[in-house]
Amino acid sequence: MGLFSHKISRDDLKPGDHIYSWRNVYIYSHHGIYVGDEKVIHFTRGGGLEFGTGTVLDKIIDISIPNHGRRDNKCLDCGDQSNLGGVISSCLDCFLAGGNLYLFEYSASPSIFLAKRGGTCTVASSDPCDEVISRAKFLLLQNGFGEYDLLDNNCEDFAIYCSTGLFVLSVATKFGCSGQANSLSAAGGVVALTLKVLGVKKKSSGHEDDSVVSVVNQVISSTVKYVVPGIGGMALAEYGNYCIGRLFYDIGVRKDACKVSVEELVAFVGAKQSILENKKSS
Repeated sequence: MGLFSHKISRDDLKPGDHIYSWRNVYIYSHHGIYVGDEKVIHFTRGGGLEFGTGTVLDKIIDISIPNHGRRDNKCLDCGDQSNLGGVISSCLDCFLAGGNLYLFEYSASPSIFLAKRGGTCTVASSDPCDEVISRAKFLLLQNGFGEYDLLDNNCEDFAIYCSTGLFVLSVATKFGCSGQANSLSAAGGVVALTLKVLGVKKKSSGHEDDSVVSVVNQVISSTVKYVVPGIGGMALAEYGNYCIGRLFYDIGVRKDACKVSVEELVAFVGAKQSILENKKSS
């Protein structure tokens, strides 16, 4: 595994490996745990729409349907899993869905972590493979990782928990330890704001008359400072804030993360979902 490329061959796969595959020209990666015998346990929203915006974005970013890259080519081993949600098991071909195979890196140094793209590594250490596989299989049996959420509780969060046993035990705090989602947050919430415009999250304010154009202008103006070279000191400071934000939210350094047994996790997730549902109903 090189400094910038985590691509591996099937021959290099070992049970307990946290693997991933990029979707739609490296927009987003889908993560899972390889458990051996060409099988992968992973976490998905179901219906093939991990974004679930209800907009055209769902069709553009069609992430997790296990289909060998073709909708009309159903796997003889897995069958049609397109409507399954939660923790599921698929063959390696269905998991990859026509994409390449990559290995997630653990125990990365802070400098290496910051040099790589979010969602490819963590400074946290991985547990022995038998513990990783045991967690994944237990969560598969119980379907016990909660409700899928693109930003707060996604496939990368699932694979990281299986690999490390680390979890954020807080009803008030989001689940998310995903490097992809945290990279977006560290960049000033630019992409998160775009997703809200497209319907991923409901508006929290009452400004229903805000035009899409005005919100997109905010997104563009917020993004420019990360893309266009400006005043040297300001650009450097902004990049420093971005790096600090990424590292601060990594599961390996978070102060609110602790080791949680898989049985405790299932109980906690169930209780948390009940609290959230009660809040919504009231």
